[in-house]
Amino acid sequence: LLSYERAALDELERRVALRRQRQQAFHRPSPQQQLWAVVDEAALRRPIGGHKVMHEQIQYLIEATALPNIRLQVIPFHAGGHAAAGGAFTILRFPDRDVPDIVYVEQLTGALYLDKREDVDHYANAMERLCVKAEPPASTADILHRILAEIETTGR
Repeated sequence: LLSYERAALDELERRVALRRQRQQAFHRPSPQQQLWAVVDEAALRRPIGGHKVMHEQIQYLIEATALPNIRLQVIPFHAGGHAAAGGAFTILRFPDRDVPDIVYVEQLTGALYLDKREDVDHYANAMERLCVKAEPPASTADILHRILAEIETTGR
């Protein structure tokens, strides 16, 4: 049991390191590399990892909103249900027109990569609905600052 827990922890640490490495790519802005993310307010407020981790993550997002190649929107609680309530997804678009768009859906035990035009269109339509329902990108930094202030005040 302990070796399984250590292996699971090692895998988690490997994935975190990989994601941090990918994040660094956005600090080298490129017109071909853009990120447009729509995040549910619940994901920003759910205390995972403790006070320090939440503080660091929100602070990182505030800094990221200043980058020219990142657009971040928040779907507030008052918006109600939304198109991605069933789970997160990523649409990968490539500058080369010969490379099809791909939808990446991470699941508990693996991931799906969808490249059929019909599937991609379904997710692209969902993304459009999310963008309309979310607060505008210009409001994101203010929303994140309010959440950060609450974390600092309440410790949650």
